[in-house]
Amino acid sequence: MTVLRDRKYRQWFRGADIDGDGVITRQDVLLMGERYIAARGDAAQSATARRLTRELEVFWTQVIAPMDQDGDGRIDLREMTEGFRRALTDPALYPQQIQLVADCYFDLIDLDGNDVIDQEEFQQIFGLAGNLPFEECAEVFVALDLDGSGALDRAEFHQALAEFFYGDDPDAPANHLFGKLAD
Repeated sequence: MTVLRDRKYRQWFRGADIDGDGVITRQDVLLMGERYIAARGDAAQSATARRLTRELEVFWTQVIAPMDQDGDGRIDLREMTEGFRRALTDPALYPQQIQLVADCYFDLIDLDGNDVIDQEEFQQIFGLAGNLPFEECAEVFVALDLDGSGALDRAEFHQALAEFFYGDDPDAPANHLFGKLAD
C-alpha cells in the first residue's frame, strides 16, 4: 500500500462523511446516493434512484460495514483506510467490489441518457453532489477524458474509478477524482 492510496482514501472519506462527524455510517452511504439523486433532479422513487439505493445497501453491507473493527456501526478514518488496504488489493476484483455501484452513479451523472458524461453533466453532479470544488471540475474532467472526445464514456469512467481505488501512479489523472488530494 502506498502513501498515495492512503491520501486518496482520506479524500474519499471526507466526501463520504456526509454529516462531517468524522465517521461513516450506513446513513452517510445512503445520503451519498440521495445527494446525487437530488442534484440530478430525479425523484427518489425513480428506477435509477431505487437501483442506486439497492447497490449502496450492498456496498455498505459487503464493503464498508466489514471495516467496523470495534462493532459500533461507525467507520472512522483509520478503520476505513485499513479496510480499503485489505479489500482493494486486486484490480481484477473491481467488477465485484465497485463496478455495480459505479454503473448506478454513471447513470445518475449522465443527465441526458446518451451513455456518455459531458463536462457540464460532470460539473453539475460532481460539483453539487460530489463536493468537488466547481473550479476543479473542468480540470479533473479534461484529465479523465483520455481520448479527448469531450465526454467520458463508461469505460473511461470505470478506468478512473479503478485507478483511484487501486492505483499507485502519482501522475494518474484519476487521483483527483474526488478533489485535489491533501498532503
